[in-house]
Amino acid sequence: MSRGYNVDATGKFPIKAWTKGVQVEDVAAEQLRNMANMPFIHKHVAVMPDVHWGMGATIGSVIPTKGAIIPAAVGVDIGCGMMAVRTTLTANDLPDNLTAIRSDIEAAVPHGRTDNGGKNDRGAWRHMPKSADDRWAALLERYDAITEKHPKALSRNNSRHLGTLGTGNHFIEVCLDENDDVWVMLHSGSRGCGNRIGTYFIQRAKKEMERWFIQLPDANLAYLTEGSNLFSDYVEAVGWAQDYAFENRREMMEAILSAMRCTLPTFQTREEAVNCHHNYVAKENHYGSIVWITRKGAVRAREGDLGIIPGSMGVKSYIVRGKGNPESFHSCAHGAGRAMSRREAKERFSIEDHAKATEGVECRKDEGVIDETPMAYKDIDAVMRAQEDLVEIVHTLKQVICVKG
Repeated sequence: MSRGYNVDATGKFPIKAWTKGVQVEDVAAEQLRNMANMPFIHKHVAVMPDVHWGMGATIGSVIPTKGAIIPAAVGVDIGCGMMAVRTTLTANDLPDNLTAIRSDIEAAVPHGRTDNGGKNDRGAWRHMPKSADDRWAALLERYDAITEKHPKALSRNNSRHLGTLGTGNHFIEVCLDENDDVWVMLHSGSRGCGNRIGTYFIQRAKKEMERWFIQLPDANLAYLTEGSNLFSDYVEAVGWAQDYAFENRREMMEAILSAMRCTLPTFQTREEAVNCHHNYVAKENHYGSIVWITRKGAVRAREGDLGIIPGSMGVKSYIVRGKGNPESFHSCAHGAGRAMSRREAKERFSIEDHAKATEGVECRKDEGVIDETPMAYKDIDAVMRAQEDLVEIVHTLKQVICVKG
């Protein structure tokens, strides 16, 4: 197997980075060195080619730990991930004007955010459909147990967010593959529930560091120690949020397909590529040890695993198959990765720049999505080249419709 990575061994533990040909910002490199100096890292920190600065830990990193978990490394969008299905439709089945299909999808799935997330928030359900209500009922008992024990982890937008998209980089896309087959792809996570759980336990971890007089190079590296009640409660809560995220994506996908069936020729789904997390923590076996693997902006890529690596609003995305590279802890990138902050993108690019970059895509072309314009992201082709020993490409997708929050 080729050594497709760069190695930095300046910390307590090495950093192995699949970043050849991809820019890594200085602040991200500093975060990685801080992480590699944490005493409970197992073997090394693995860095994906989409790496960029994040809260507590770089987005695009794989953090193996023994005896501890860093809640801020998992983040607040717990279970954020992707889902994609291939349909029996082809490009010839789509109308020349895709505006109506985009409108149907937007009507079927609440998206965005208004009213400061209050009762009139357009990104939440006012009247939940039965399918979403049934999914929530299956999750409710565990959620009640978690929030009864930790009331501050309770989100007011819990059931109302199940089957909704959110904002920021979350999206729904209709795509064509290399054979002109139509795919539906979406990106979202555990919404308000996961955010509240993540935020609460990050603060609890920081309080633990204060209680034990533990000094860290970054307060967001605060950790919970295995064996403590708080650690067990966090693992239970984060596992629940990850299950919520799975169900959230399933509910949205069913709603999208139903909306498309109203106006398009009769079709079926031919293949579910994957429903995968890329912000999560799981217990796994690596190098002969059972460890906690935090994938913060990374996808599991064991040998044969199918995954999704999206580009941006105007470029290609990929369905991939994992090669099971042990040195990446069986992981790969989760997307193109940001090349600049949202603020910088808004300052640098105009609506005209964005419209040109998304030419041929039925999507928003207004000031509100400038921070998500394709130029704000790294070159997806460079990202894919840097991880050739992690995944193989199964399908190449190009969006024709993109719905943003």
